[in-house]
Amino acid sequence: MTDSFKSSIFPDDSDGEWWKKTTVYHIYPRSFFDTNGDGIGDIPGVIEKLDYLKDLGYETIWISPFTESPQRDFGYDISDYFSISPQYGDMALFEKLVQEVHRRKMKLVFDLVLNHTSNEHAWFKESASSRDNPKADWYIWKDGKGRNGMKPPNNWRAMAGNKAWTYYPERKQFNYTAFLPFQPDLNYHNPEVKQAMFDVVRFWLKKGVDGFRLDIISAIYEDAELRSNPPSFRLTPSDKSLSIFFQNLKNNFLHEKSFEFATELRSVVDEFDNPRRVLIGESHGDEALINQFCYHNGKNGLNAIFLFKAISTPFKAENYRQMLLTFEEHFPEPLIPTLVFANHDRTRIISRLGGSVAKAKLLALFQFTCRGIPFTYFGDEIGIPRVRIPLKQGKDAIAIQHNWVPQFLVDKSAEILNRDECRTPMLWNEKPNAGFCADSVEPWLPIAENFKEINVDKQMADSDSLFNFYKKVIHLRNETPALHAGSLEIAHDLCNKKILAYDRIFGGKRFSVVLNMSRYAHKNPINHSRILLSTHLQSDAHQLQPFEGRVTMLD
Repeated sequence: MTDSFKSSIFPDDSDGEWWKKTTVYHIYPRSFFDTNGDGIGDIPGVIEKLDYLKDLGYETIWISPFTESPQRDFGYDISDYFSISPQYGDMALFEKLVQEVHRRKMKLVFDLVLNHTSNEHAWFKESASSRDNPKADWYIWKDGKGRNGMKPPNNWRAMAGNKAWTYYPERKQFNYTAFLPFQPDLNYHNPEVKQAMFDVVRFWLKKGVDGFRLDIISAIYEDAELRSNPPSFRLTPSDKSLSIFFQNLKNNFLHEKSFEFATELRSVVDEFDNPRRVLIGESHGDEALINQFCYHNGKNGLNAIFLFKAISTPFKAENYRQMLLTFEEHFPEPLIPTLVFANHDRTRIISRLGGSVAKAKLLALFQFTCRGIPFTYFGDEIGIPRVRIPLKQGKDAIAIQHNWVPQFLVDKSAEILNRDECRTPMLWNEKPNAGFCADSVEPWLPIAENFKEINVDKQMADSDSLFNFYKKVIHLRNETPALHAGSLEIAHDLCNKKILAYDRIFGGKRFSVVLNMSRYAHKNPINHSRILLSTHLQSDAHQLQPFEGRVTMLD
């Protein structure tokens, strides 16, 4: 890459570890903005809305995959790592996106699926064709058990709940998948596979991406002997435990070699140091374990790892205080926590909070004033709700796999089984289809019914809207070093069952954040201070209103 080309695609990078200070907006491109009239969002749609994100204050965008794919899992089943899916655009449009992001002095994080490919990838087709082809060992194959070898090699379950083995008659063997049956896992015990995937990483870094969000990094390695998993008392997985259908997935997830792999990957990414690039991984598991993705055996690994505890923690002051303690214990400086409250796989924030805009503002205040990297899933800044879509009408591969589940059980669940429900299109205005696509076009998923009340245009004009609070708190964070780079101290003496309080400190300045996480008014525990921001337009200096949060500069 020539110096002139680098200067054209990268902004000045005097920040060093810029990811520790940034704010991230997660775009699910299929649902963001459609420019070509097919009812599916695309790369030009992202480019067209960059100024919207810049004005909100976001500094980094993370985009879900748009590389070549059969779209059975909407981009997370890759059939070619080096080309763009025609539904979204082409390589020239991607290169334009990189330039336009950097022209605005923003960053672009690419969603990279290292763990598996589509079963339509050329590598897998070759691997599945026989036992003696050049790529025969690029995926995980094993002879079956039983008289005719037709029983799976072990008892492994996949993360999506299905059995982890699929039989291929061409090889008379079973193939392993950590997620869905059409997403075969690459065999990282094979050095050729590892080098091929490192070349994929280098390819996109040379294209100008500022780093990667690494899908399902917890599944990179499996037990080399493919031993069966032990039993568990859990039926369903949790953000802390990798157990499903009464099985502990200890032999096919969070393997020691996956932590080692993170350090190797870091070495590859660090070849590109002007500007520095970032690695952020996706993994469930206990914080005391998954922090090894970031630092393992004396070596640096990923720059950050998703902490899904934030999604499952009850919206109560004491629970959030304990969450902060956990994050600070296991991700102290120079490590950094992530603050992820929603994504393309989980229930929408506003729905989890019972539709309460007041709670959503309070959660945003917490997210953007803690020490950590805040991630916003597209549309959460305007409160897009979970859109109920019957399981049997689902386009999501998990919904299709589980369409036998009675709908009344699905409706009772706080979490979603049909991920379509959190992926519905962005609501831009009051026009038919909410401005996501042309009026005459059918969007790929239904539009939220309340789009005329909560769209971007309407909320921009309302000074007390959720959108405008996001904008205020993000700009305050960006402009206040203590909020984006300072240390954090929990004010334990002020905390109780209703109140969460903590200070951010930088350069001799101290800022207090106080959140009343209850439906009752509460005496303000902070006196003689200047209020910089409140979740409520009208604030009483001596009293916190229900679900009110404030940032104050201490005297």
